[in-house]
Formats: sequence, structure tokens, C-alpha cells
Amino acid sequence: MSNIKKLAGQTMWYGLSSIAARLINYLLTPYLTYSKNIETADFGKMALIYAAIPLLNVLFTYGFETAYFRFSAKEENRKTIYNTAALSMLFSTLLFSTLLWFNQGSFGRITGLEDFPQIIQLSIFIIALDTLSTIPFARLRQENRPIKFAAAKIIGIMVNVFLTWFFVSYCSQHAKADANSWVTLFFNPKLNLIVYVVLANLIQSIITLLFLYKEIAQVRFEFDTKLWKQMMLYSLPLVIAGMGGMINETFDRLMLRWWLPGSDLARDSQVGIYNACYKLSILITLFIQAFRMGAEPFFFKQAEGGNPQKVYARVMKFFVIVITLMFLAVSLFMPIWKNFIGPKYWDGLAVVPILLLANMFLGIYYNLSVWYKLGNKTMAGAWITLMGAAITICINYLFIPTFGYMACAWATFFCYGGMMVISFIWGQKEYRIPYAWKKLVAYIVIVVLLFFIHRGITHFLPNKYFSLAIASLLTGFYLWFVGKIEQKELPQLPIIGKYFKK
Repeated sequence: MSNIKKLAGQTMWYGLSSIAARLINYLLTPYLTYSKNIETADFGKMALIYAAIPLLNVLFTYGFETAYFRFSAKEENRKTIYNTAALSMLFSTLLFSTLLWFNQGSFGRITGLEDFPQIIQLSIFIIALDTLSTIPFARLRQENRPIKFAAAKIIGIMVNVFLTWFFVSYCSQHAKADANSWVTLFFNPKLNLIVYVVLANLIQSIITLLFLYKEIAQVRFEFDTKLWKQMMLYSLPLVIAGMGGMINETFDRLMLRWWLPGSDLARDSQVGIYNACYKLSILITLFIQAFRMGAEPFFFKQAEGGNPQKVYARVMKFFVIVITLMFLAVSLFMPIWKNFIGPKYWDGLAVVPILLLANMFLGIYYNLSVWYKLGNKTMAGAWITLMGAAITICINYLFIPTFGYMACAWATFFCYGGMMVISFIWGQKEYRIPYAWKKLVAYIVIVVLLFFIHRGITHFLPNKYFSLAIASLLTGFYLWFVGKIEQKELPQLPIIGKYFKK
């Protein structure tokens, strides 16, 4: 159990920084969706560019972050791995950025933003700068330096939020009120405001990279060719997995834009509605991201100890308990959560429970993926992710023209659910871990049943406060139920245990 406590501590540190950063950034969602200066079509255009950026980030980083953790665990690599990884990332970023710069037209056509060349150019710089910060951030995690990691993330996000407000509200208002205002020295009121939202993101990337200057200054021109080849062989399948993962995670916005019938304005508006509602699954997404930050280096280190499979099984159990509670916390309390986006986006709220379950499956899949990462069978992860991508593309292609963004939500559900099942079956054959899978399936089924019970009751008695009261009772029941089932192990966990001792 001490290992679980260690992972919980690492998840808390990296989790708090990631959650704080994402929550600060999340404030942009209600701000932009309530803003009179940003229409749903504009919000949709933002979603399109931010769907393309993560996909390109996968290509630019080519799995070297995970490879860094994998090979830095070996003593003989620790002197050269940082320099090798950082230099590799530097030269490849220069190459990829140059290629992308000379293919801006193709980039614009794919994203539907060919009329916004400024956004395309700013995005290329964002991708390049974020890539250069990848290995320094990985080193902070590998060396267990969460405070600097958190500070770099949070300060960058705060700069982004401030500048977004500054451009969208302050500069926009003053430029309209006075054509000779000082803001017109750098602010063009004729440009679409989303250009300045992306510009704020670029400045965030610059600030973040500057914050890591000490780690960057430690890079020496010492390149271990043999180690680099080993890392590339390990990481290249992760590129395929990462590309498939981004298709599953963000590419549905682009597919919605491509395959939805209607005018460009109508399609951009539907993308904007779907993207805003997708962000309401933020609670589970934040926890999954925080967990991955702490779990990835933890899993590799734990593999060197005795009986790591038992630890992995316990981690999975507590992970599922937490995300099922989060599912209830969002899906049952939707009358509160929906206020985080503007009312003009509420037509899409039906996708939220589906996406919550989908992200729950994704989190479980990340836990399950330990078998192929530890066994150097990363090609297996690539195949699983490609299967998920095929499900995503097929469902979206067939059903978006008829069902719009509801098809995107169900495609995400079946994609991540399929990946989870395939990884479990395959992984148990390759690297058996004693997951209490029947209990975990029962927990998931129970929270889904509680959701439908709540939906049924509130359908006949549609009162906001009554809905919240029933939601509280059902959530309390689930907490009590889990407490009874897990009463032997919960007292051993940090934070929770002290309440049992009382």
C-alpha cells in the first residue's frame, strides 16, 4: 500500500498543477461562450485549430517523452539521455516546422481555415515551442520536481487567460470606441478575434519555454547515436498510437466540419456547440491527465520491484472508484455544470453523459496500457489505437450527415470502449494482472443505473432543486455502497484513512 500512497502523492502534485492550470484555462470557456464578441461559429473555428494542433504535436514529439521515461530508468543511460532526447527534438522541430510553414495552404484547407492565414502561422509557432518544452518538462517529472513543473504550467496559463481577456474585451472595446486609441498600435479591429485568442496562446508558449531556461541551458551537444536508435525503435509505434489517439480525441471536430451538410457558418456553429459541451466532461479529463502525469514514471519504476502486478491491480481499482464518482458528480448535477457555457450552446448537452462514459473508458485504457509499455510491445498499443481510430472514422462518416454531433459523441464512446476491451483481453494474455474486473464492471454499471434512475425521476418531476436533491441522495448512496465494499482497504489510503480512524 505504500506504493499506492507514493503514486497518490505524485498524482496529487502533478494533478494539482495540471488541474489548476486546466481549470484556469477552463475559465476561458464560460468567458468565450458568454462573450458577445465571440459567435458560436467563431468558437467552432477555434475548436478546429485546437483539434489540429494536438495531432501535429504527436508528429513533432514522436513518442520521445515516453521513451525518455522508459530509457532513463536504466543507470547506463542517465548521463546521455537528456542531451540526446533534447537535441533530437530540437533538430526535428526545425525540420518539421519548415515543412509545415511551406505547406500552410494544405494546413488551412484541412482545418477549414484557409481564409485565416494568421491563425495557421501562429499555430505553427505554438506547435514548435510546445515541442521544445516537452523534454525539459519530462525531466522535471522524472526528477520529481513538481513545484517548478506546476509553476511553469500555471504561470503560462494565467498569462494566456489575461491576454485573451485583454484582446477580446479590453482592446476590442477601446479600438471600437476610439480609432486612435493606443491599442491600435498592435491591435487590428478588422481581424477576427480568434486570431488574438491564438496569439495569446503563442505568448503563453513563449513564457513557458522561458521559464524552463535552466533546463534548456543544461543541454550539451553530446549525442548518443546508439541510444537514439533504441529510443526511436521504441517510440515510433507510439507515434502511430498517438496519431490514432488524437483522431479519437479531437479529430471529430474536423470530421464534423467536413461531413455535416449545410453552409460553412452552420457547420462552424455546430462544431462550436459540440466543442463547448465536450468541455463539460472536464472533471474526468482533468483527473485522467493528472493521473497519467504521476502514473507513467511510477509504473516504470514499480516494474523493477517485486510483484508489481498486484500494485497495478490496486491502482486500477481505486482509479475506477474515483472516476465513477466523477461521472455522477457531473452527469447528475448538470443543472449546475451547464452554466459554465453560454445558453446558446445548451442544445448540445445531451452529448455530455455519453462523453463522460467515453472518457471513463479512456482512463481505464490508460491504466491497462501498462502491459505493452513495460514489455516493449508498443506496436500493440499502436494497433489498438488504430482500431479505435477506424471505429471513430467509420461511425462519424456514416452518421454525421444525419445525426450531427450526436454521432461524434457515440463514436467516441464506442471507440474508447472498444480500445478498453481489446487492451484488457490482449494484455491479460501477454502480461497477466489480477484486476478485480467483475467488481469494476459492477461499479460502472451501478453508476449508469443511478444516472438513468435520476433521469427517470426528474423527467416526471422537472424541478431544478428537486433534481439536485435526488442527485445528492444517489451520490451519497454510491459513496456509502463503495465504503461498505472497500471498508478493508479504504482506511489504508492517505487523506481518506483518517476519517475511518475517527
